[in-house]
Amino acid sequence: MKKMNIIYEDKEILVVDKEPHLLTIATEKKESRTLYSEASTYVKKQYPKNKIFIVHRLDKDTSGLVIFAKNPDQKLSLQNNWSNVKREYICIVEGKLPKKKDTLKSYLAESKTLEVYETKDKTKGKLAITEYEVLQSNNKYSLLKINIKTGRRNQIRVQLSNIGNPIVGDKKYGSKTDSLKRLALHANLIEYQLKGRTYHFETKYPNSFSKIFKETK
Repeated sequence: MKKMNIIYEDKEILVVDKEPHLLTIATEKKESRTLYSEASTYVKKQYPKNKIFIVHRLDKDTSGLVIFAKNPDQKLSLQNNWSNVKREYICIVEGKLPKKKDTLKSYLAESKTLEVYETKDKTKGKLAITEYEVLQSNNKYSLLKINIKTGRRNQIRVQLSNIGNPIVGDKKYGSKTDSLKRLALHANLIEYQLKGRTYHFETKYPNSFSKIFKETK
């Protein structure tokens, strides 16, 4: 078992850099190893009655920053303020994008099999807004900085796929390459204000993201 990568901790929150291929919390299959179970074990070692609370989640194959609350009040404070939280991601997509910067807006809905798709029917979908900026590109891949303005499930993956640039390793949404043996999506920044204080957490994207450009001609 890999050691949990703790970015920040105080009396109210625990911020962790999640590895890929790890669920944030168990599903109906009741997986034994999740980020939540590891965080819970960690705080209970400090004091057996300590608890940890889920504030938000990342997809299993997405790496990056996850915040846990250490009490119910902090959990509610964060979740009630979540629409004001700045969240950035770094990802690698297939191909080149038509614009250096752009904002993607569309309505997203979920099928009965929980696959997310775009719809023009506003009564069926929820508005998703994703900003992107191209940081680096070659003939095969592009490295993007992503800023999400809404928190729809799979919104980055779906919207990039629908403009013809699926995230590397995202077979579910049309990727034809898997150069990193993982979904090339990393949650690198979270920033918010709460109770008069600014919280800023940031991690560098994995070295493998840079390596893919050095190895691709």
